[in-house]
Amino acid sequence: MSAAAPVARPAPAYPRTVARTEDPDQARPVPAAPLRAAPPVPVRAAGVLVGVEALGAAAFTAALVVRAGSTPVGVGPVLGEAGFFLLVAVALGTVAVGLLTGRYWARTPALVTQLLLLPVAYSLIGPSRQVVLGLAVGVLVFAAFMLLLNERSRLWSMGIDPEDPEAR
Repeated sequence: MSAAAPVARPAPAYPRTVARTEDPDQARPVPAAPLRAAPPVPVRAAGVLVGVEALGAAAFTAALVVRAGSTPVGVGPVLGEAGFFLLVAVALGTVAVGLLTGRYWARTPALVTQLLLLPVAYSLIGPSRQVVLGLAVGVLVFAAFMLLLNERSRLWSMGIDPEDPEAR
């Protein structure tokens, strides 16, 4: 008895996803993407608050650049810090625009940002003794966070129409 040689099997033919075409040899066409629903009011309000945070980061960047020459640390480290805050301002601005225009992806980075800003508010109130600024930042961060955790915001982020009771 001889050992049977393994039989080569052809690879399974998986249909390729292609753009709409009339060619019958092509796989079935990919359906058009669903239209994005306008974001609910809590998402747009959170977008405005995140935009305010972006403006705050941009203002802090400008203040660092203006005062860069008058620090004992030197110009280089201060400009490096200003570059970091400029990056933060651009990222927050992008997330704010995403929330305002109804991009689903923008909710998660906005939530993470709010969680990262809560210790900033605490350090302003406690160790820095800047109570008014710390309370203002804390209220802004908490409001944006709660707006993003709102039931309508959550349903919207999953692509469910918050106005449709049967979709839940």
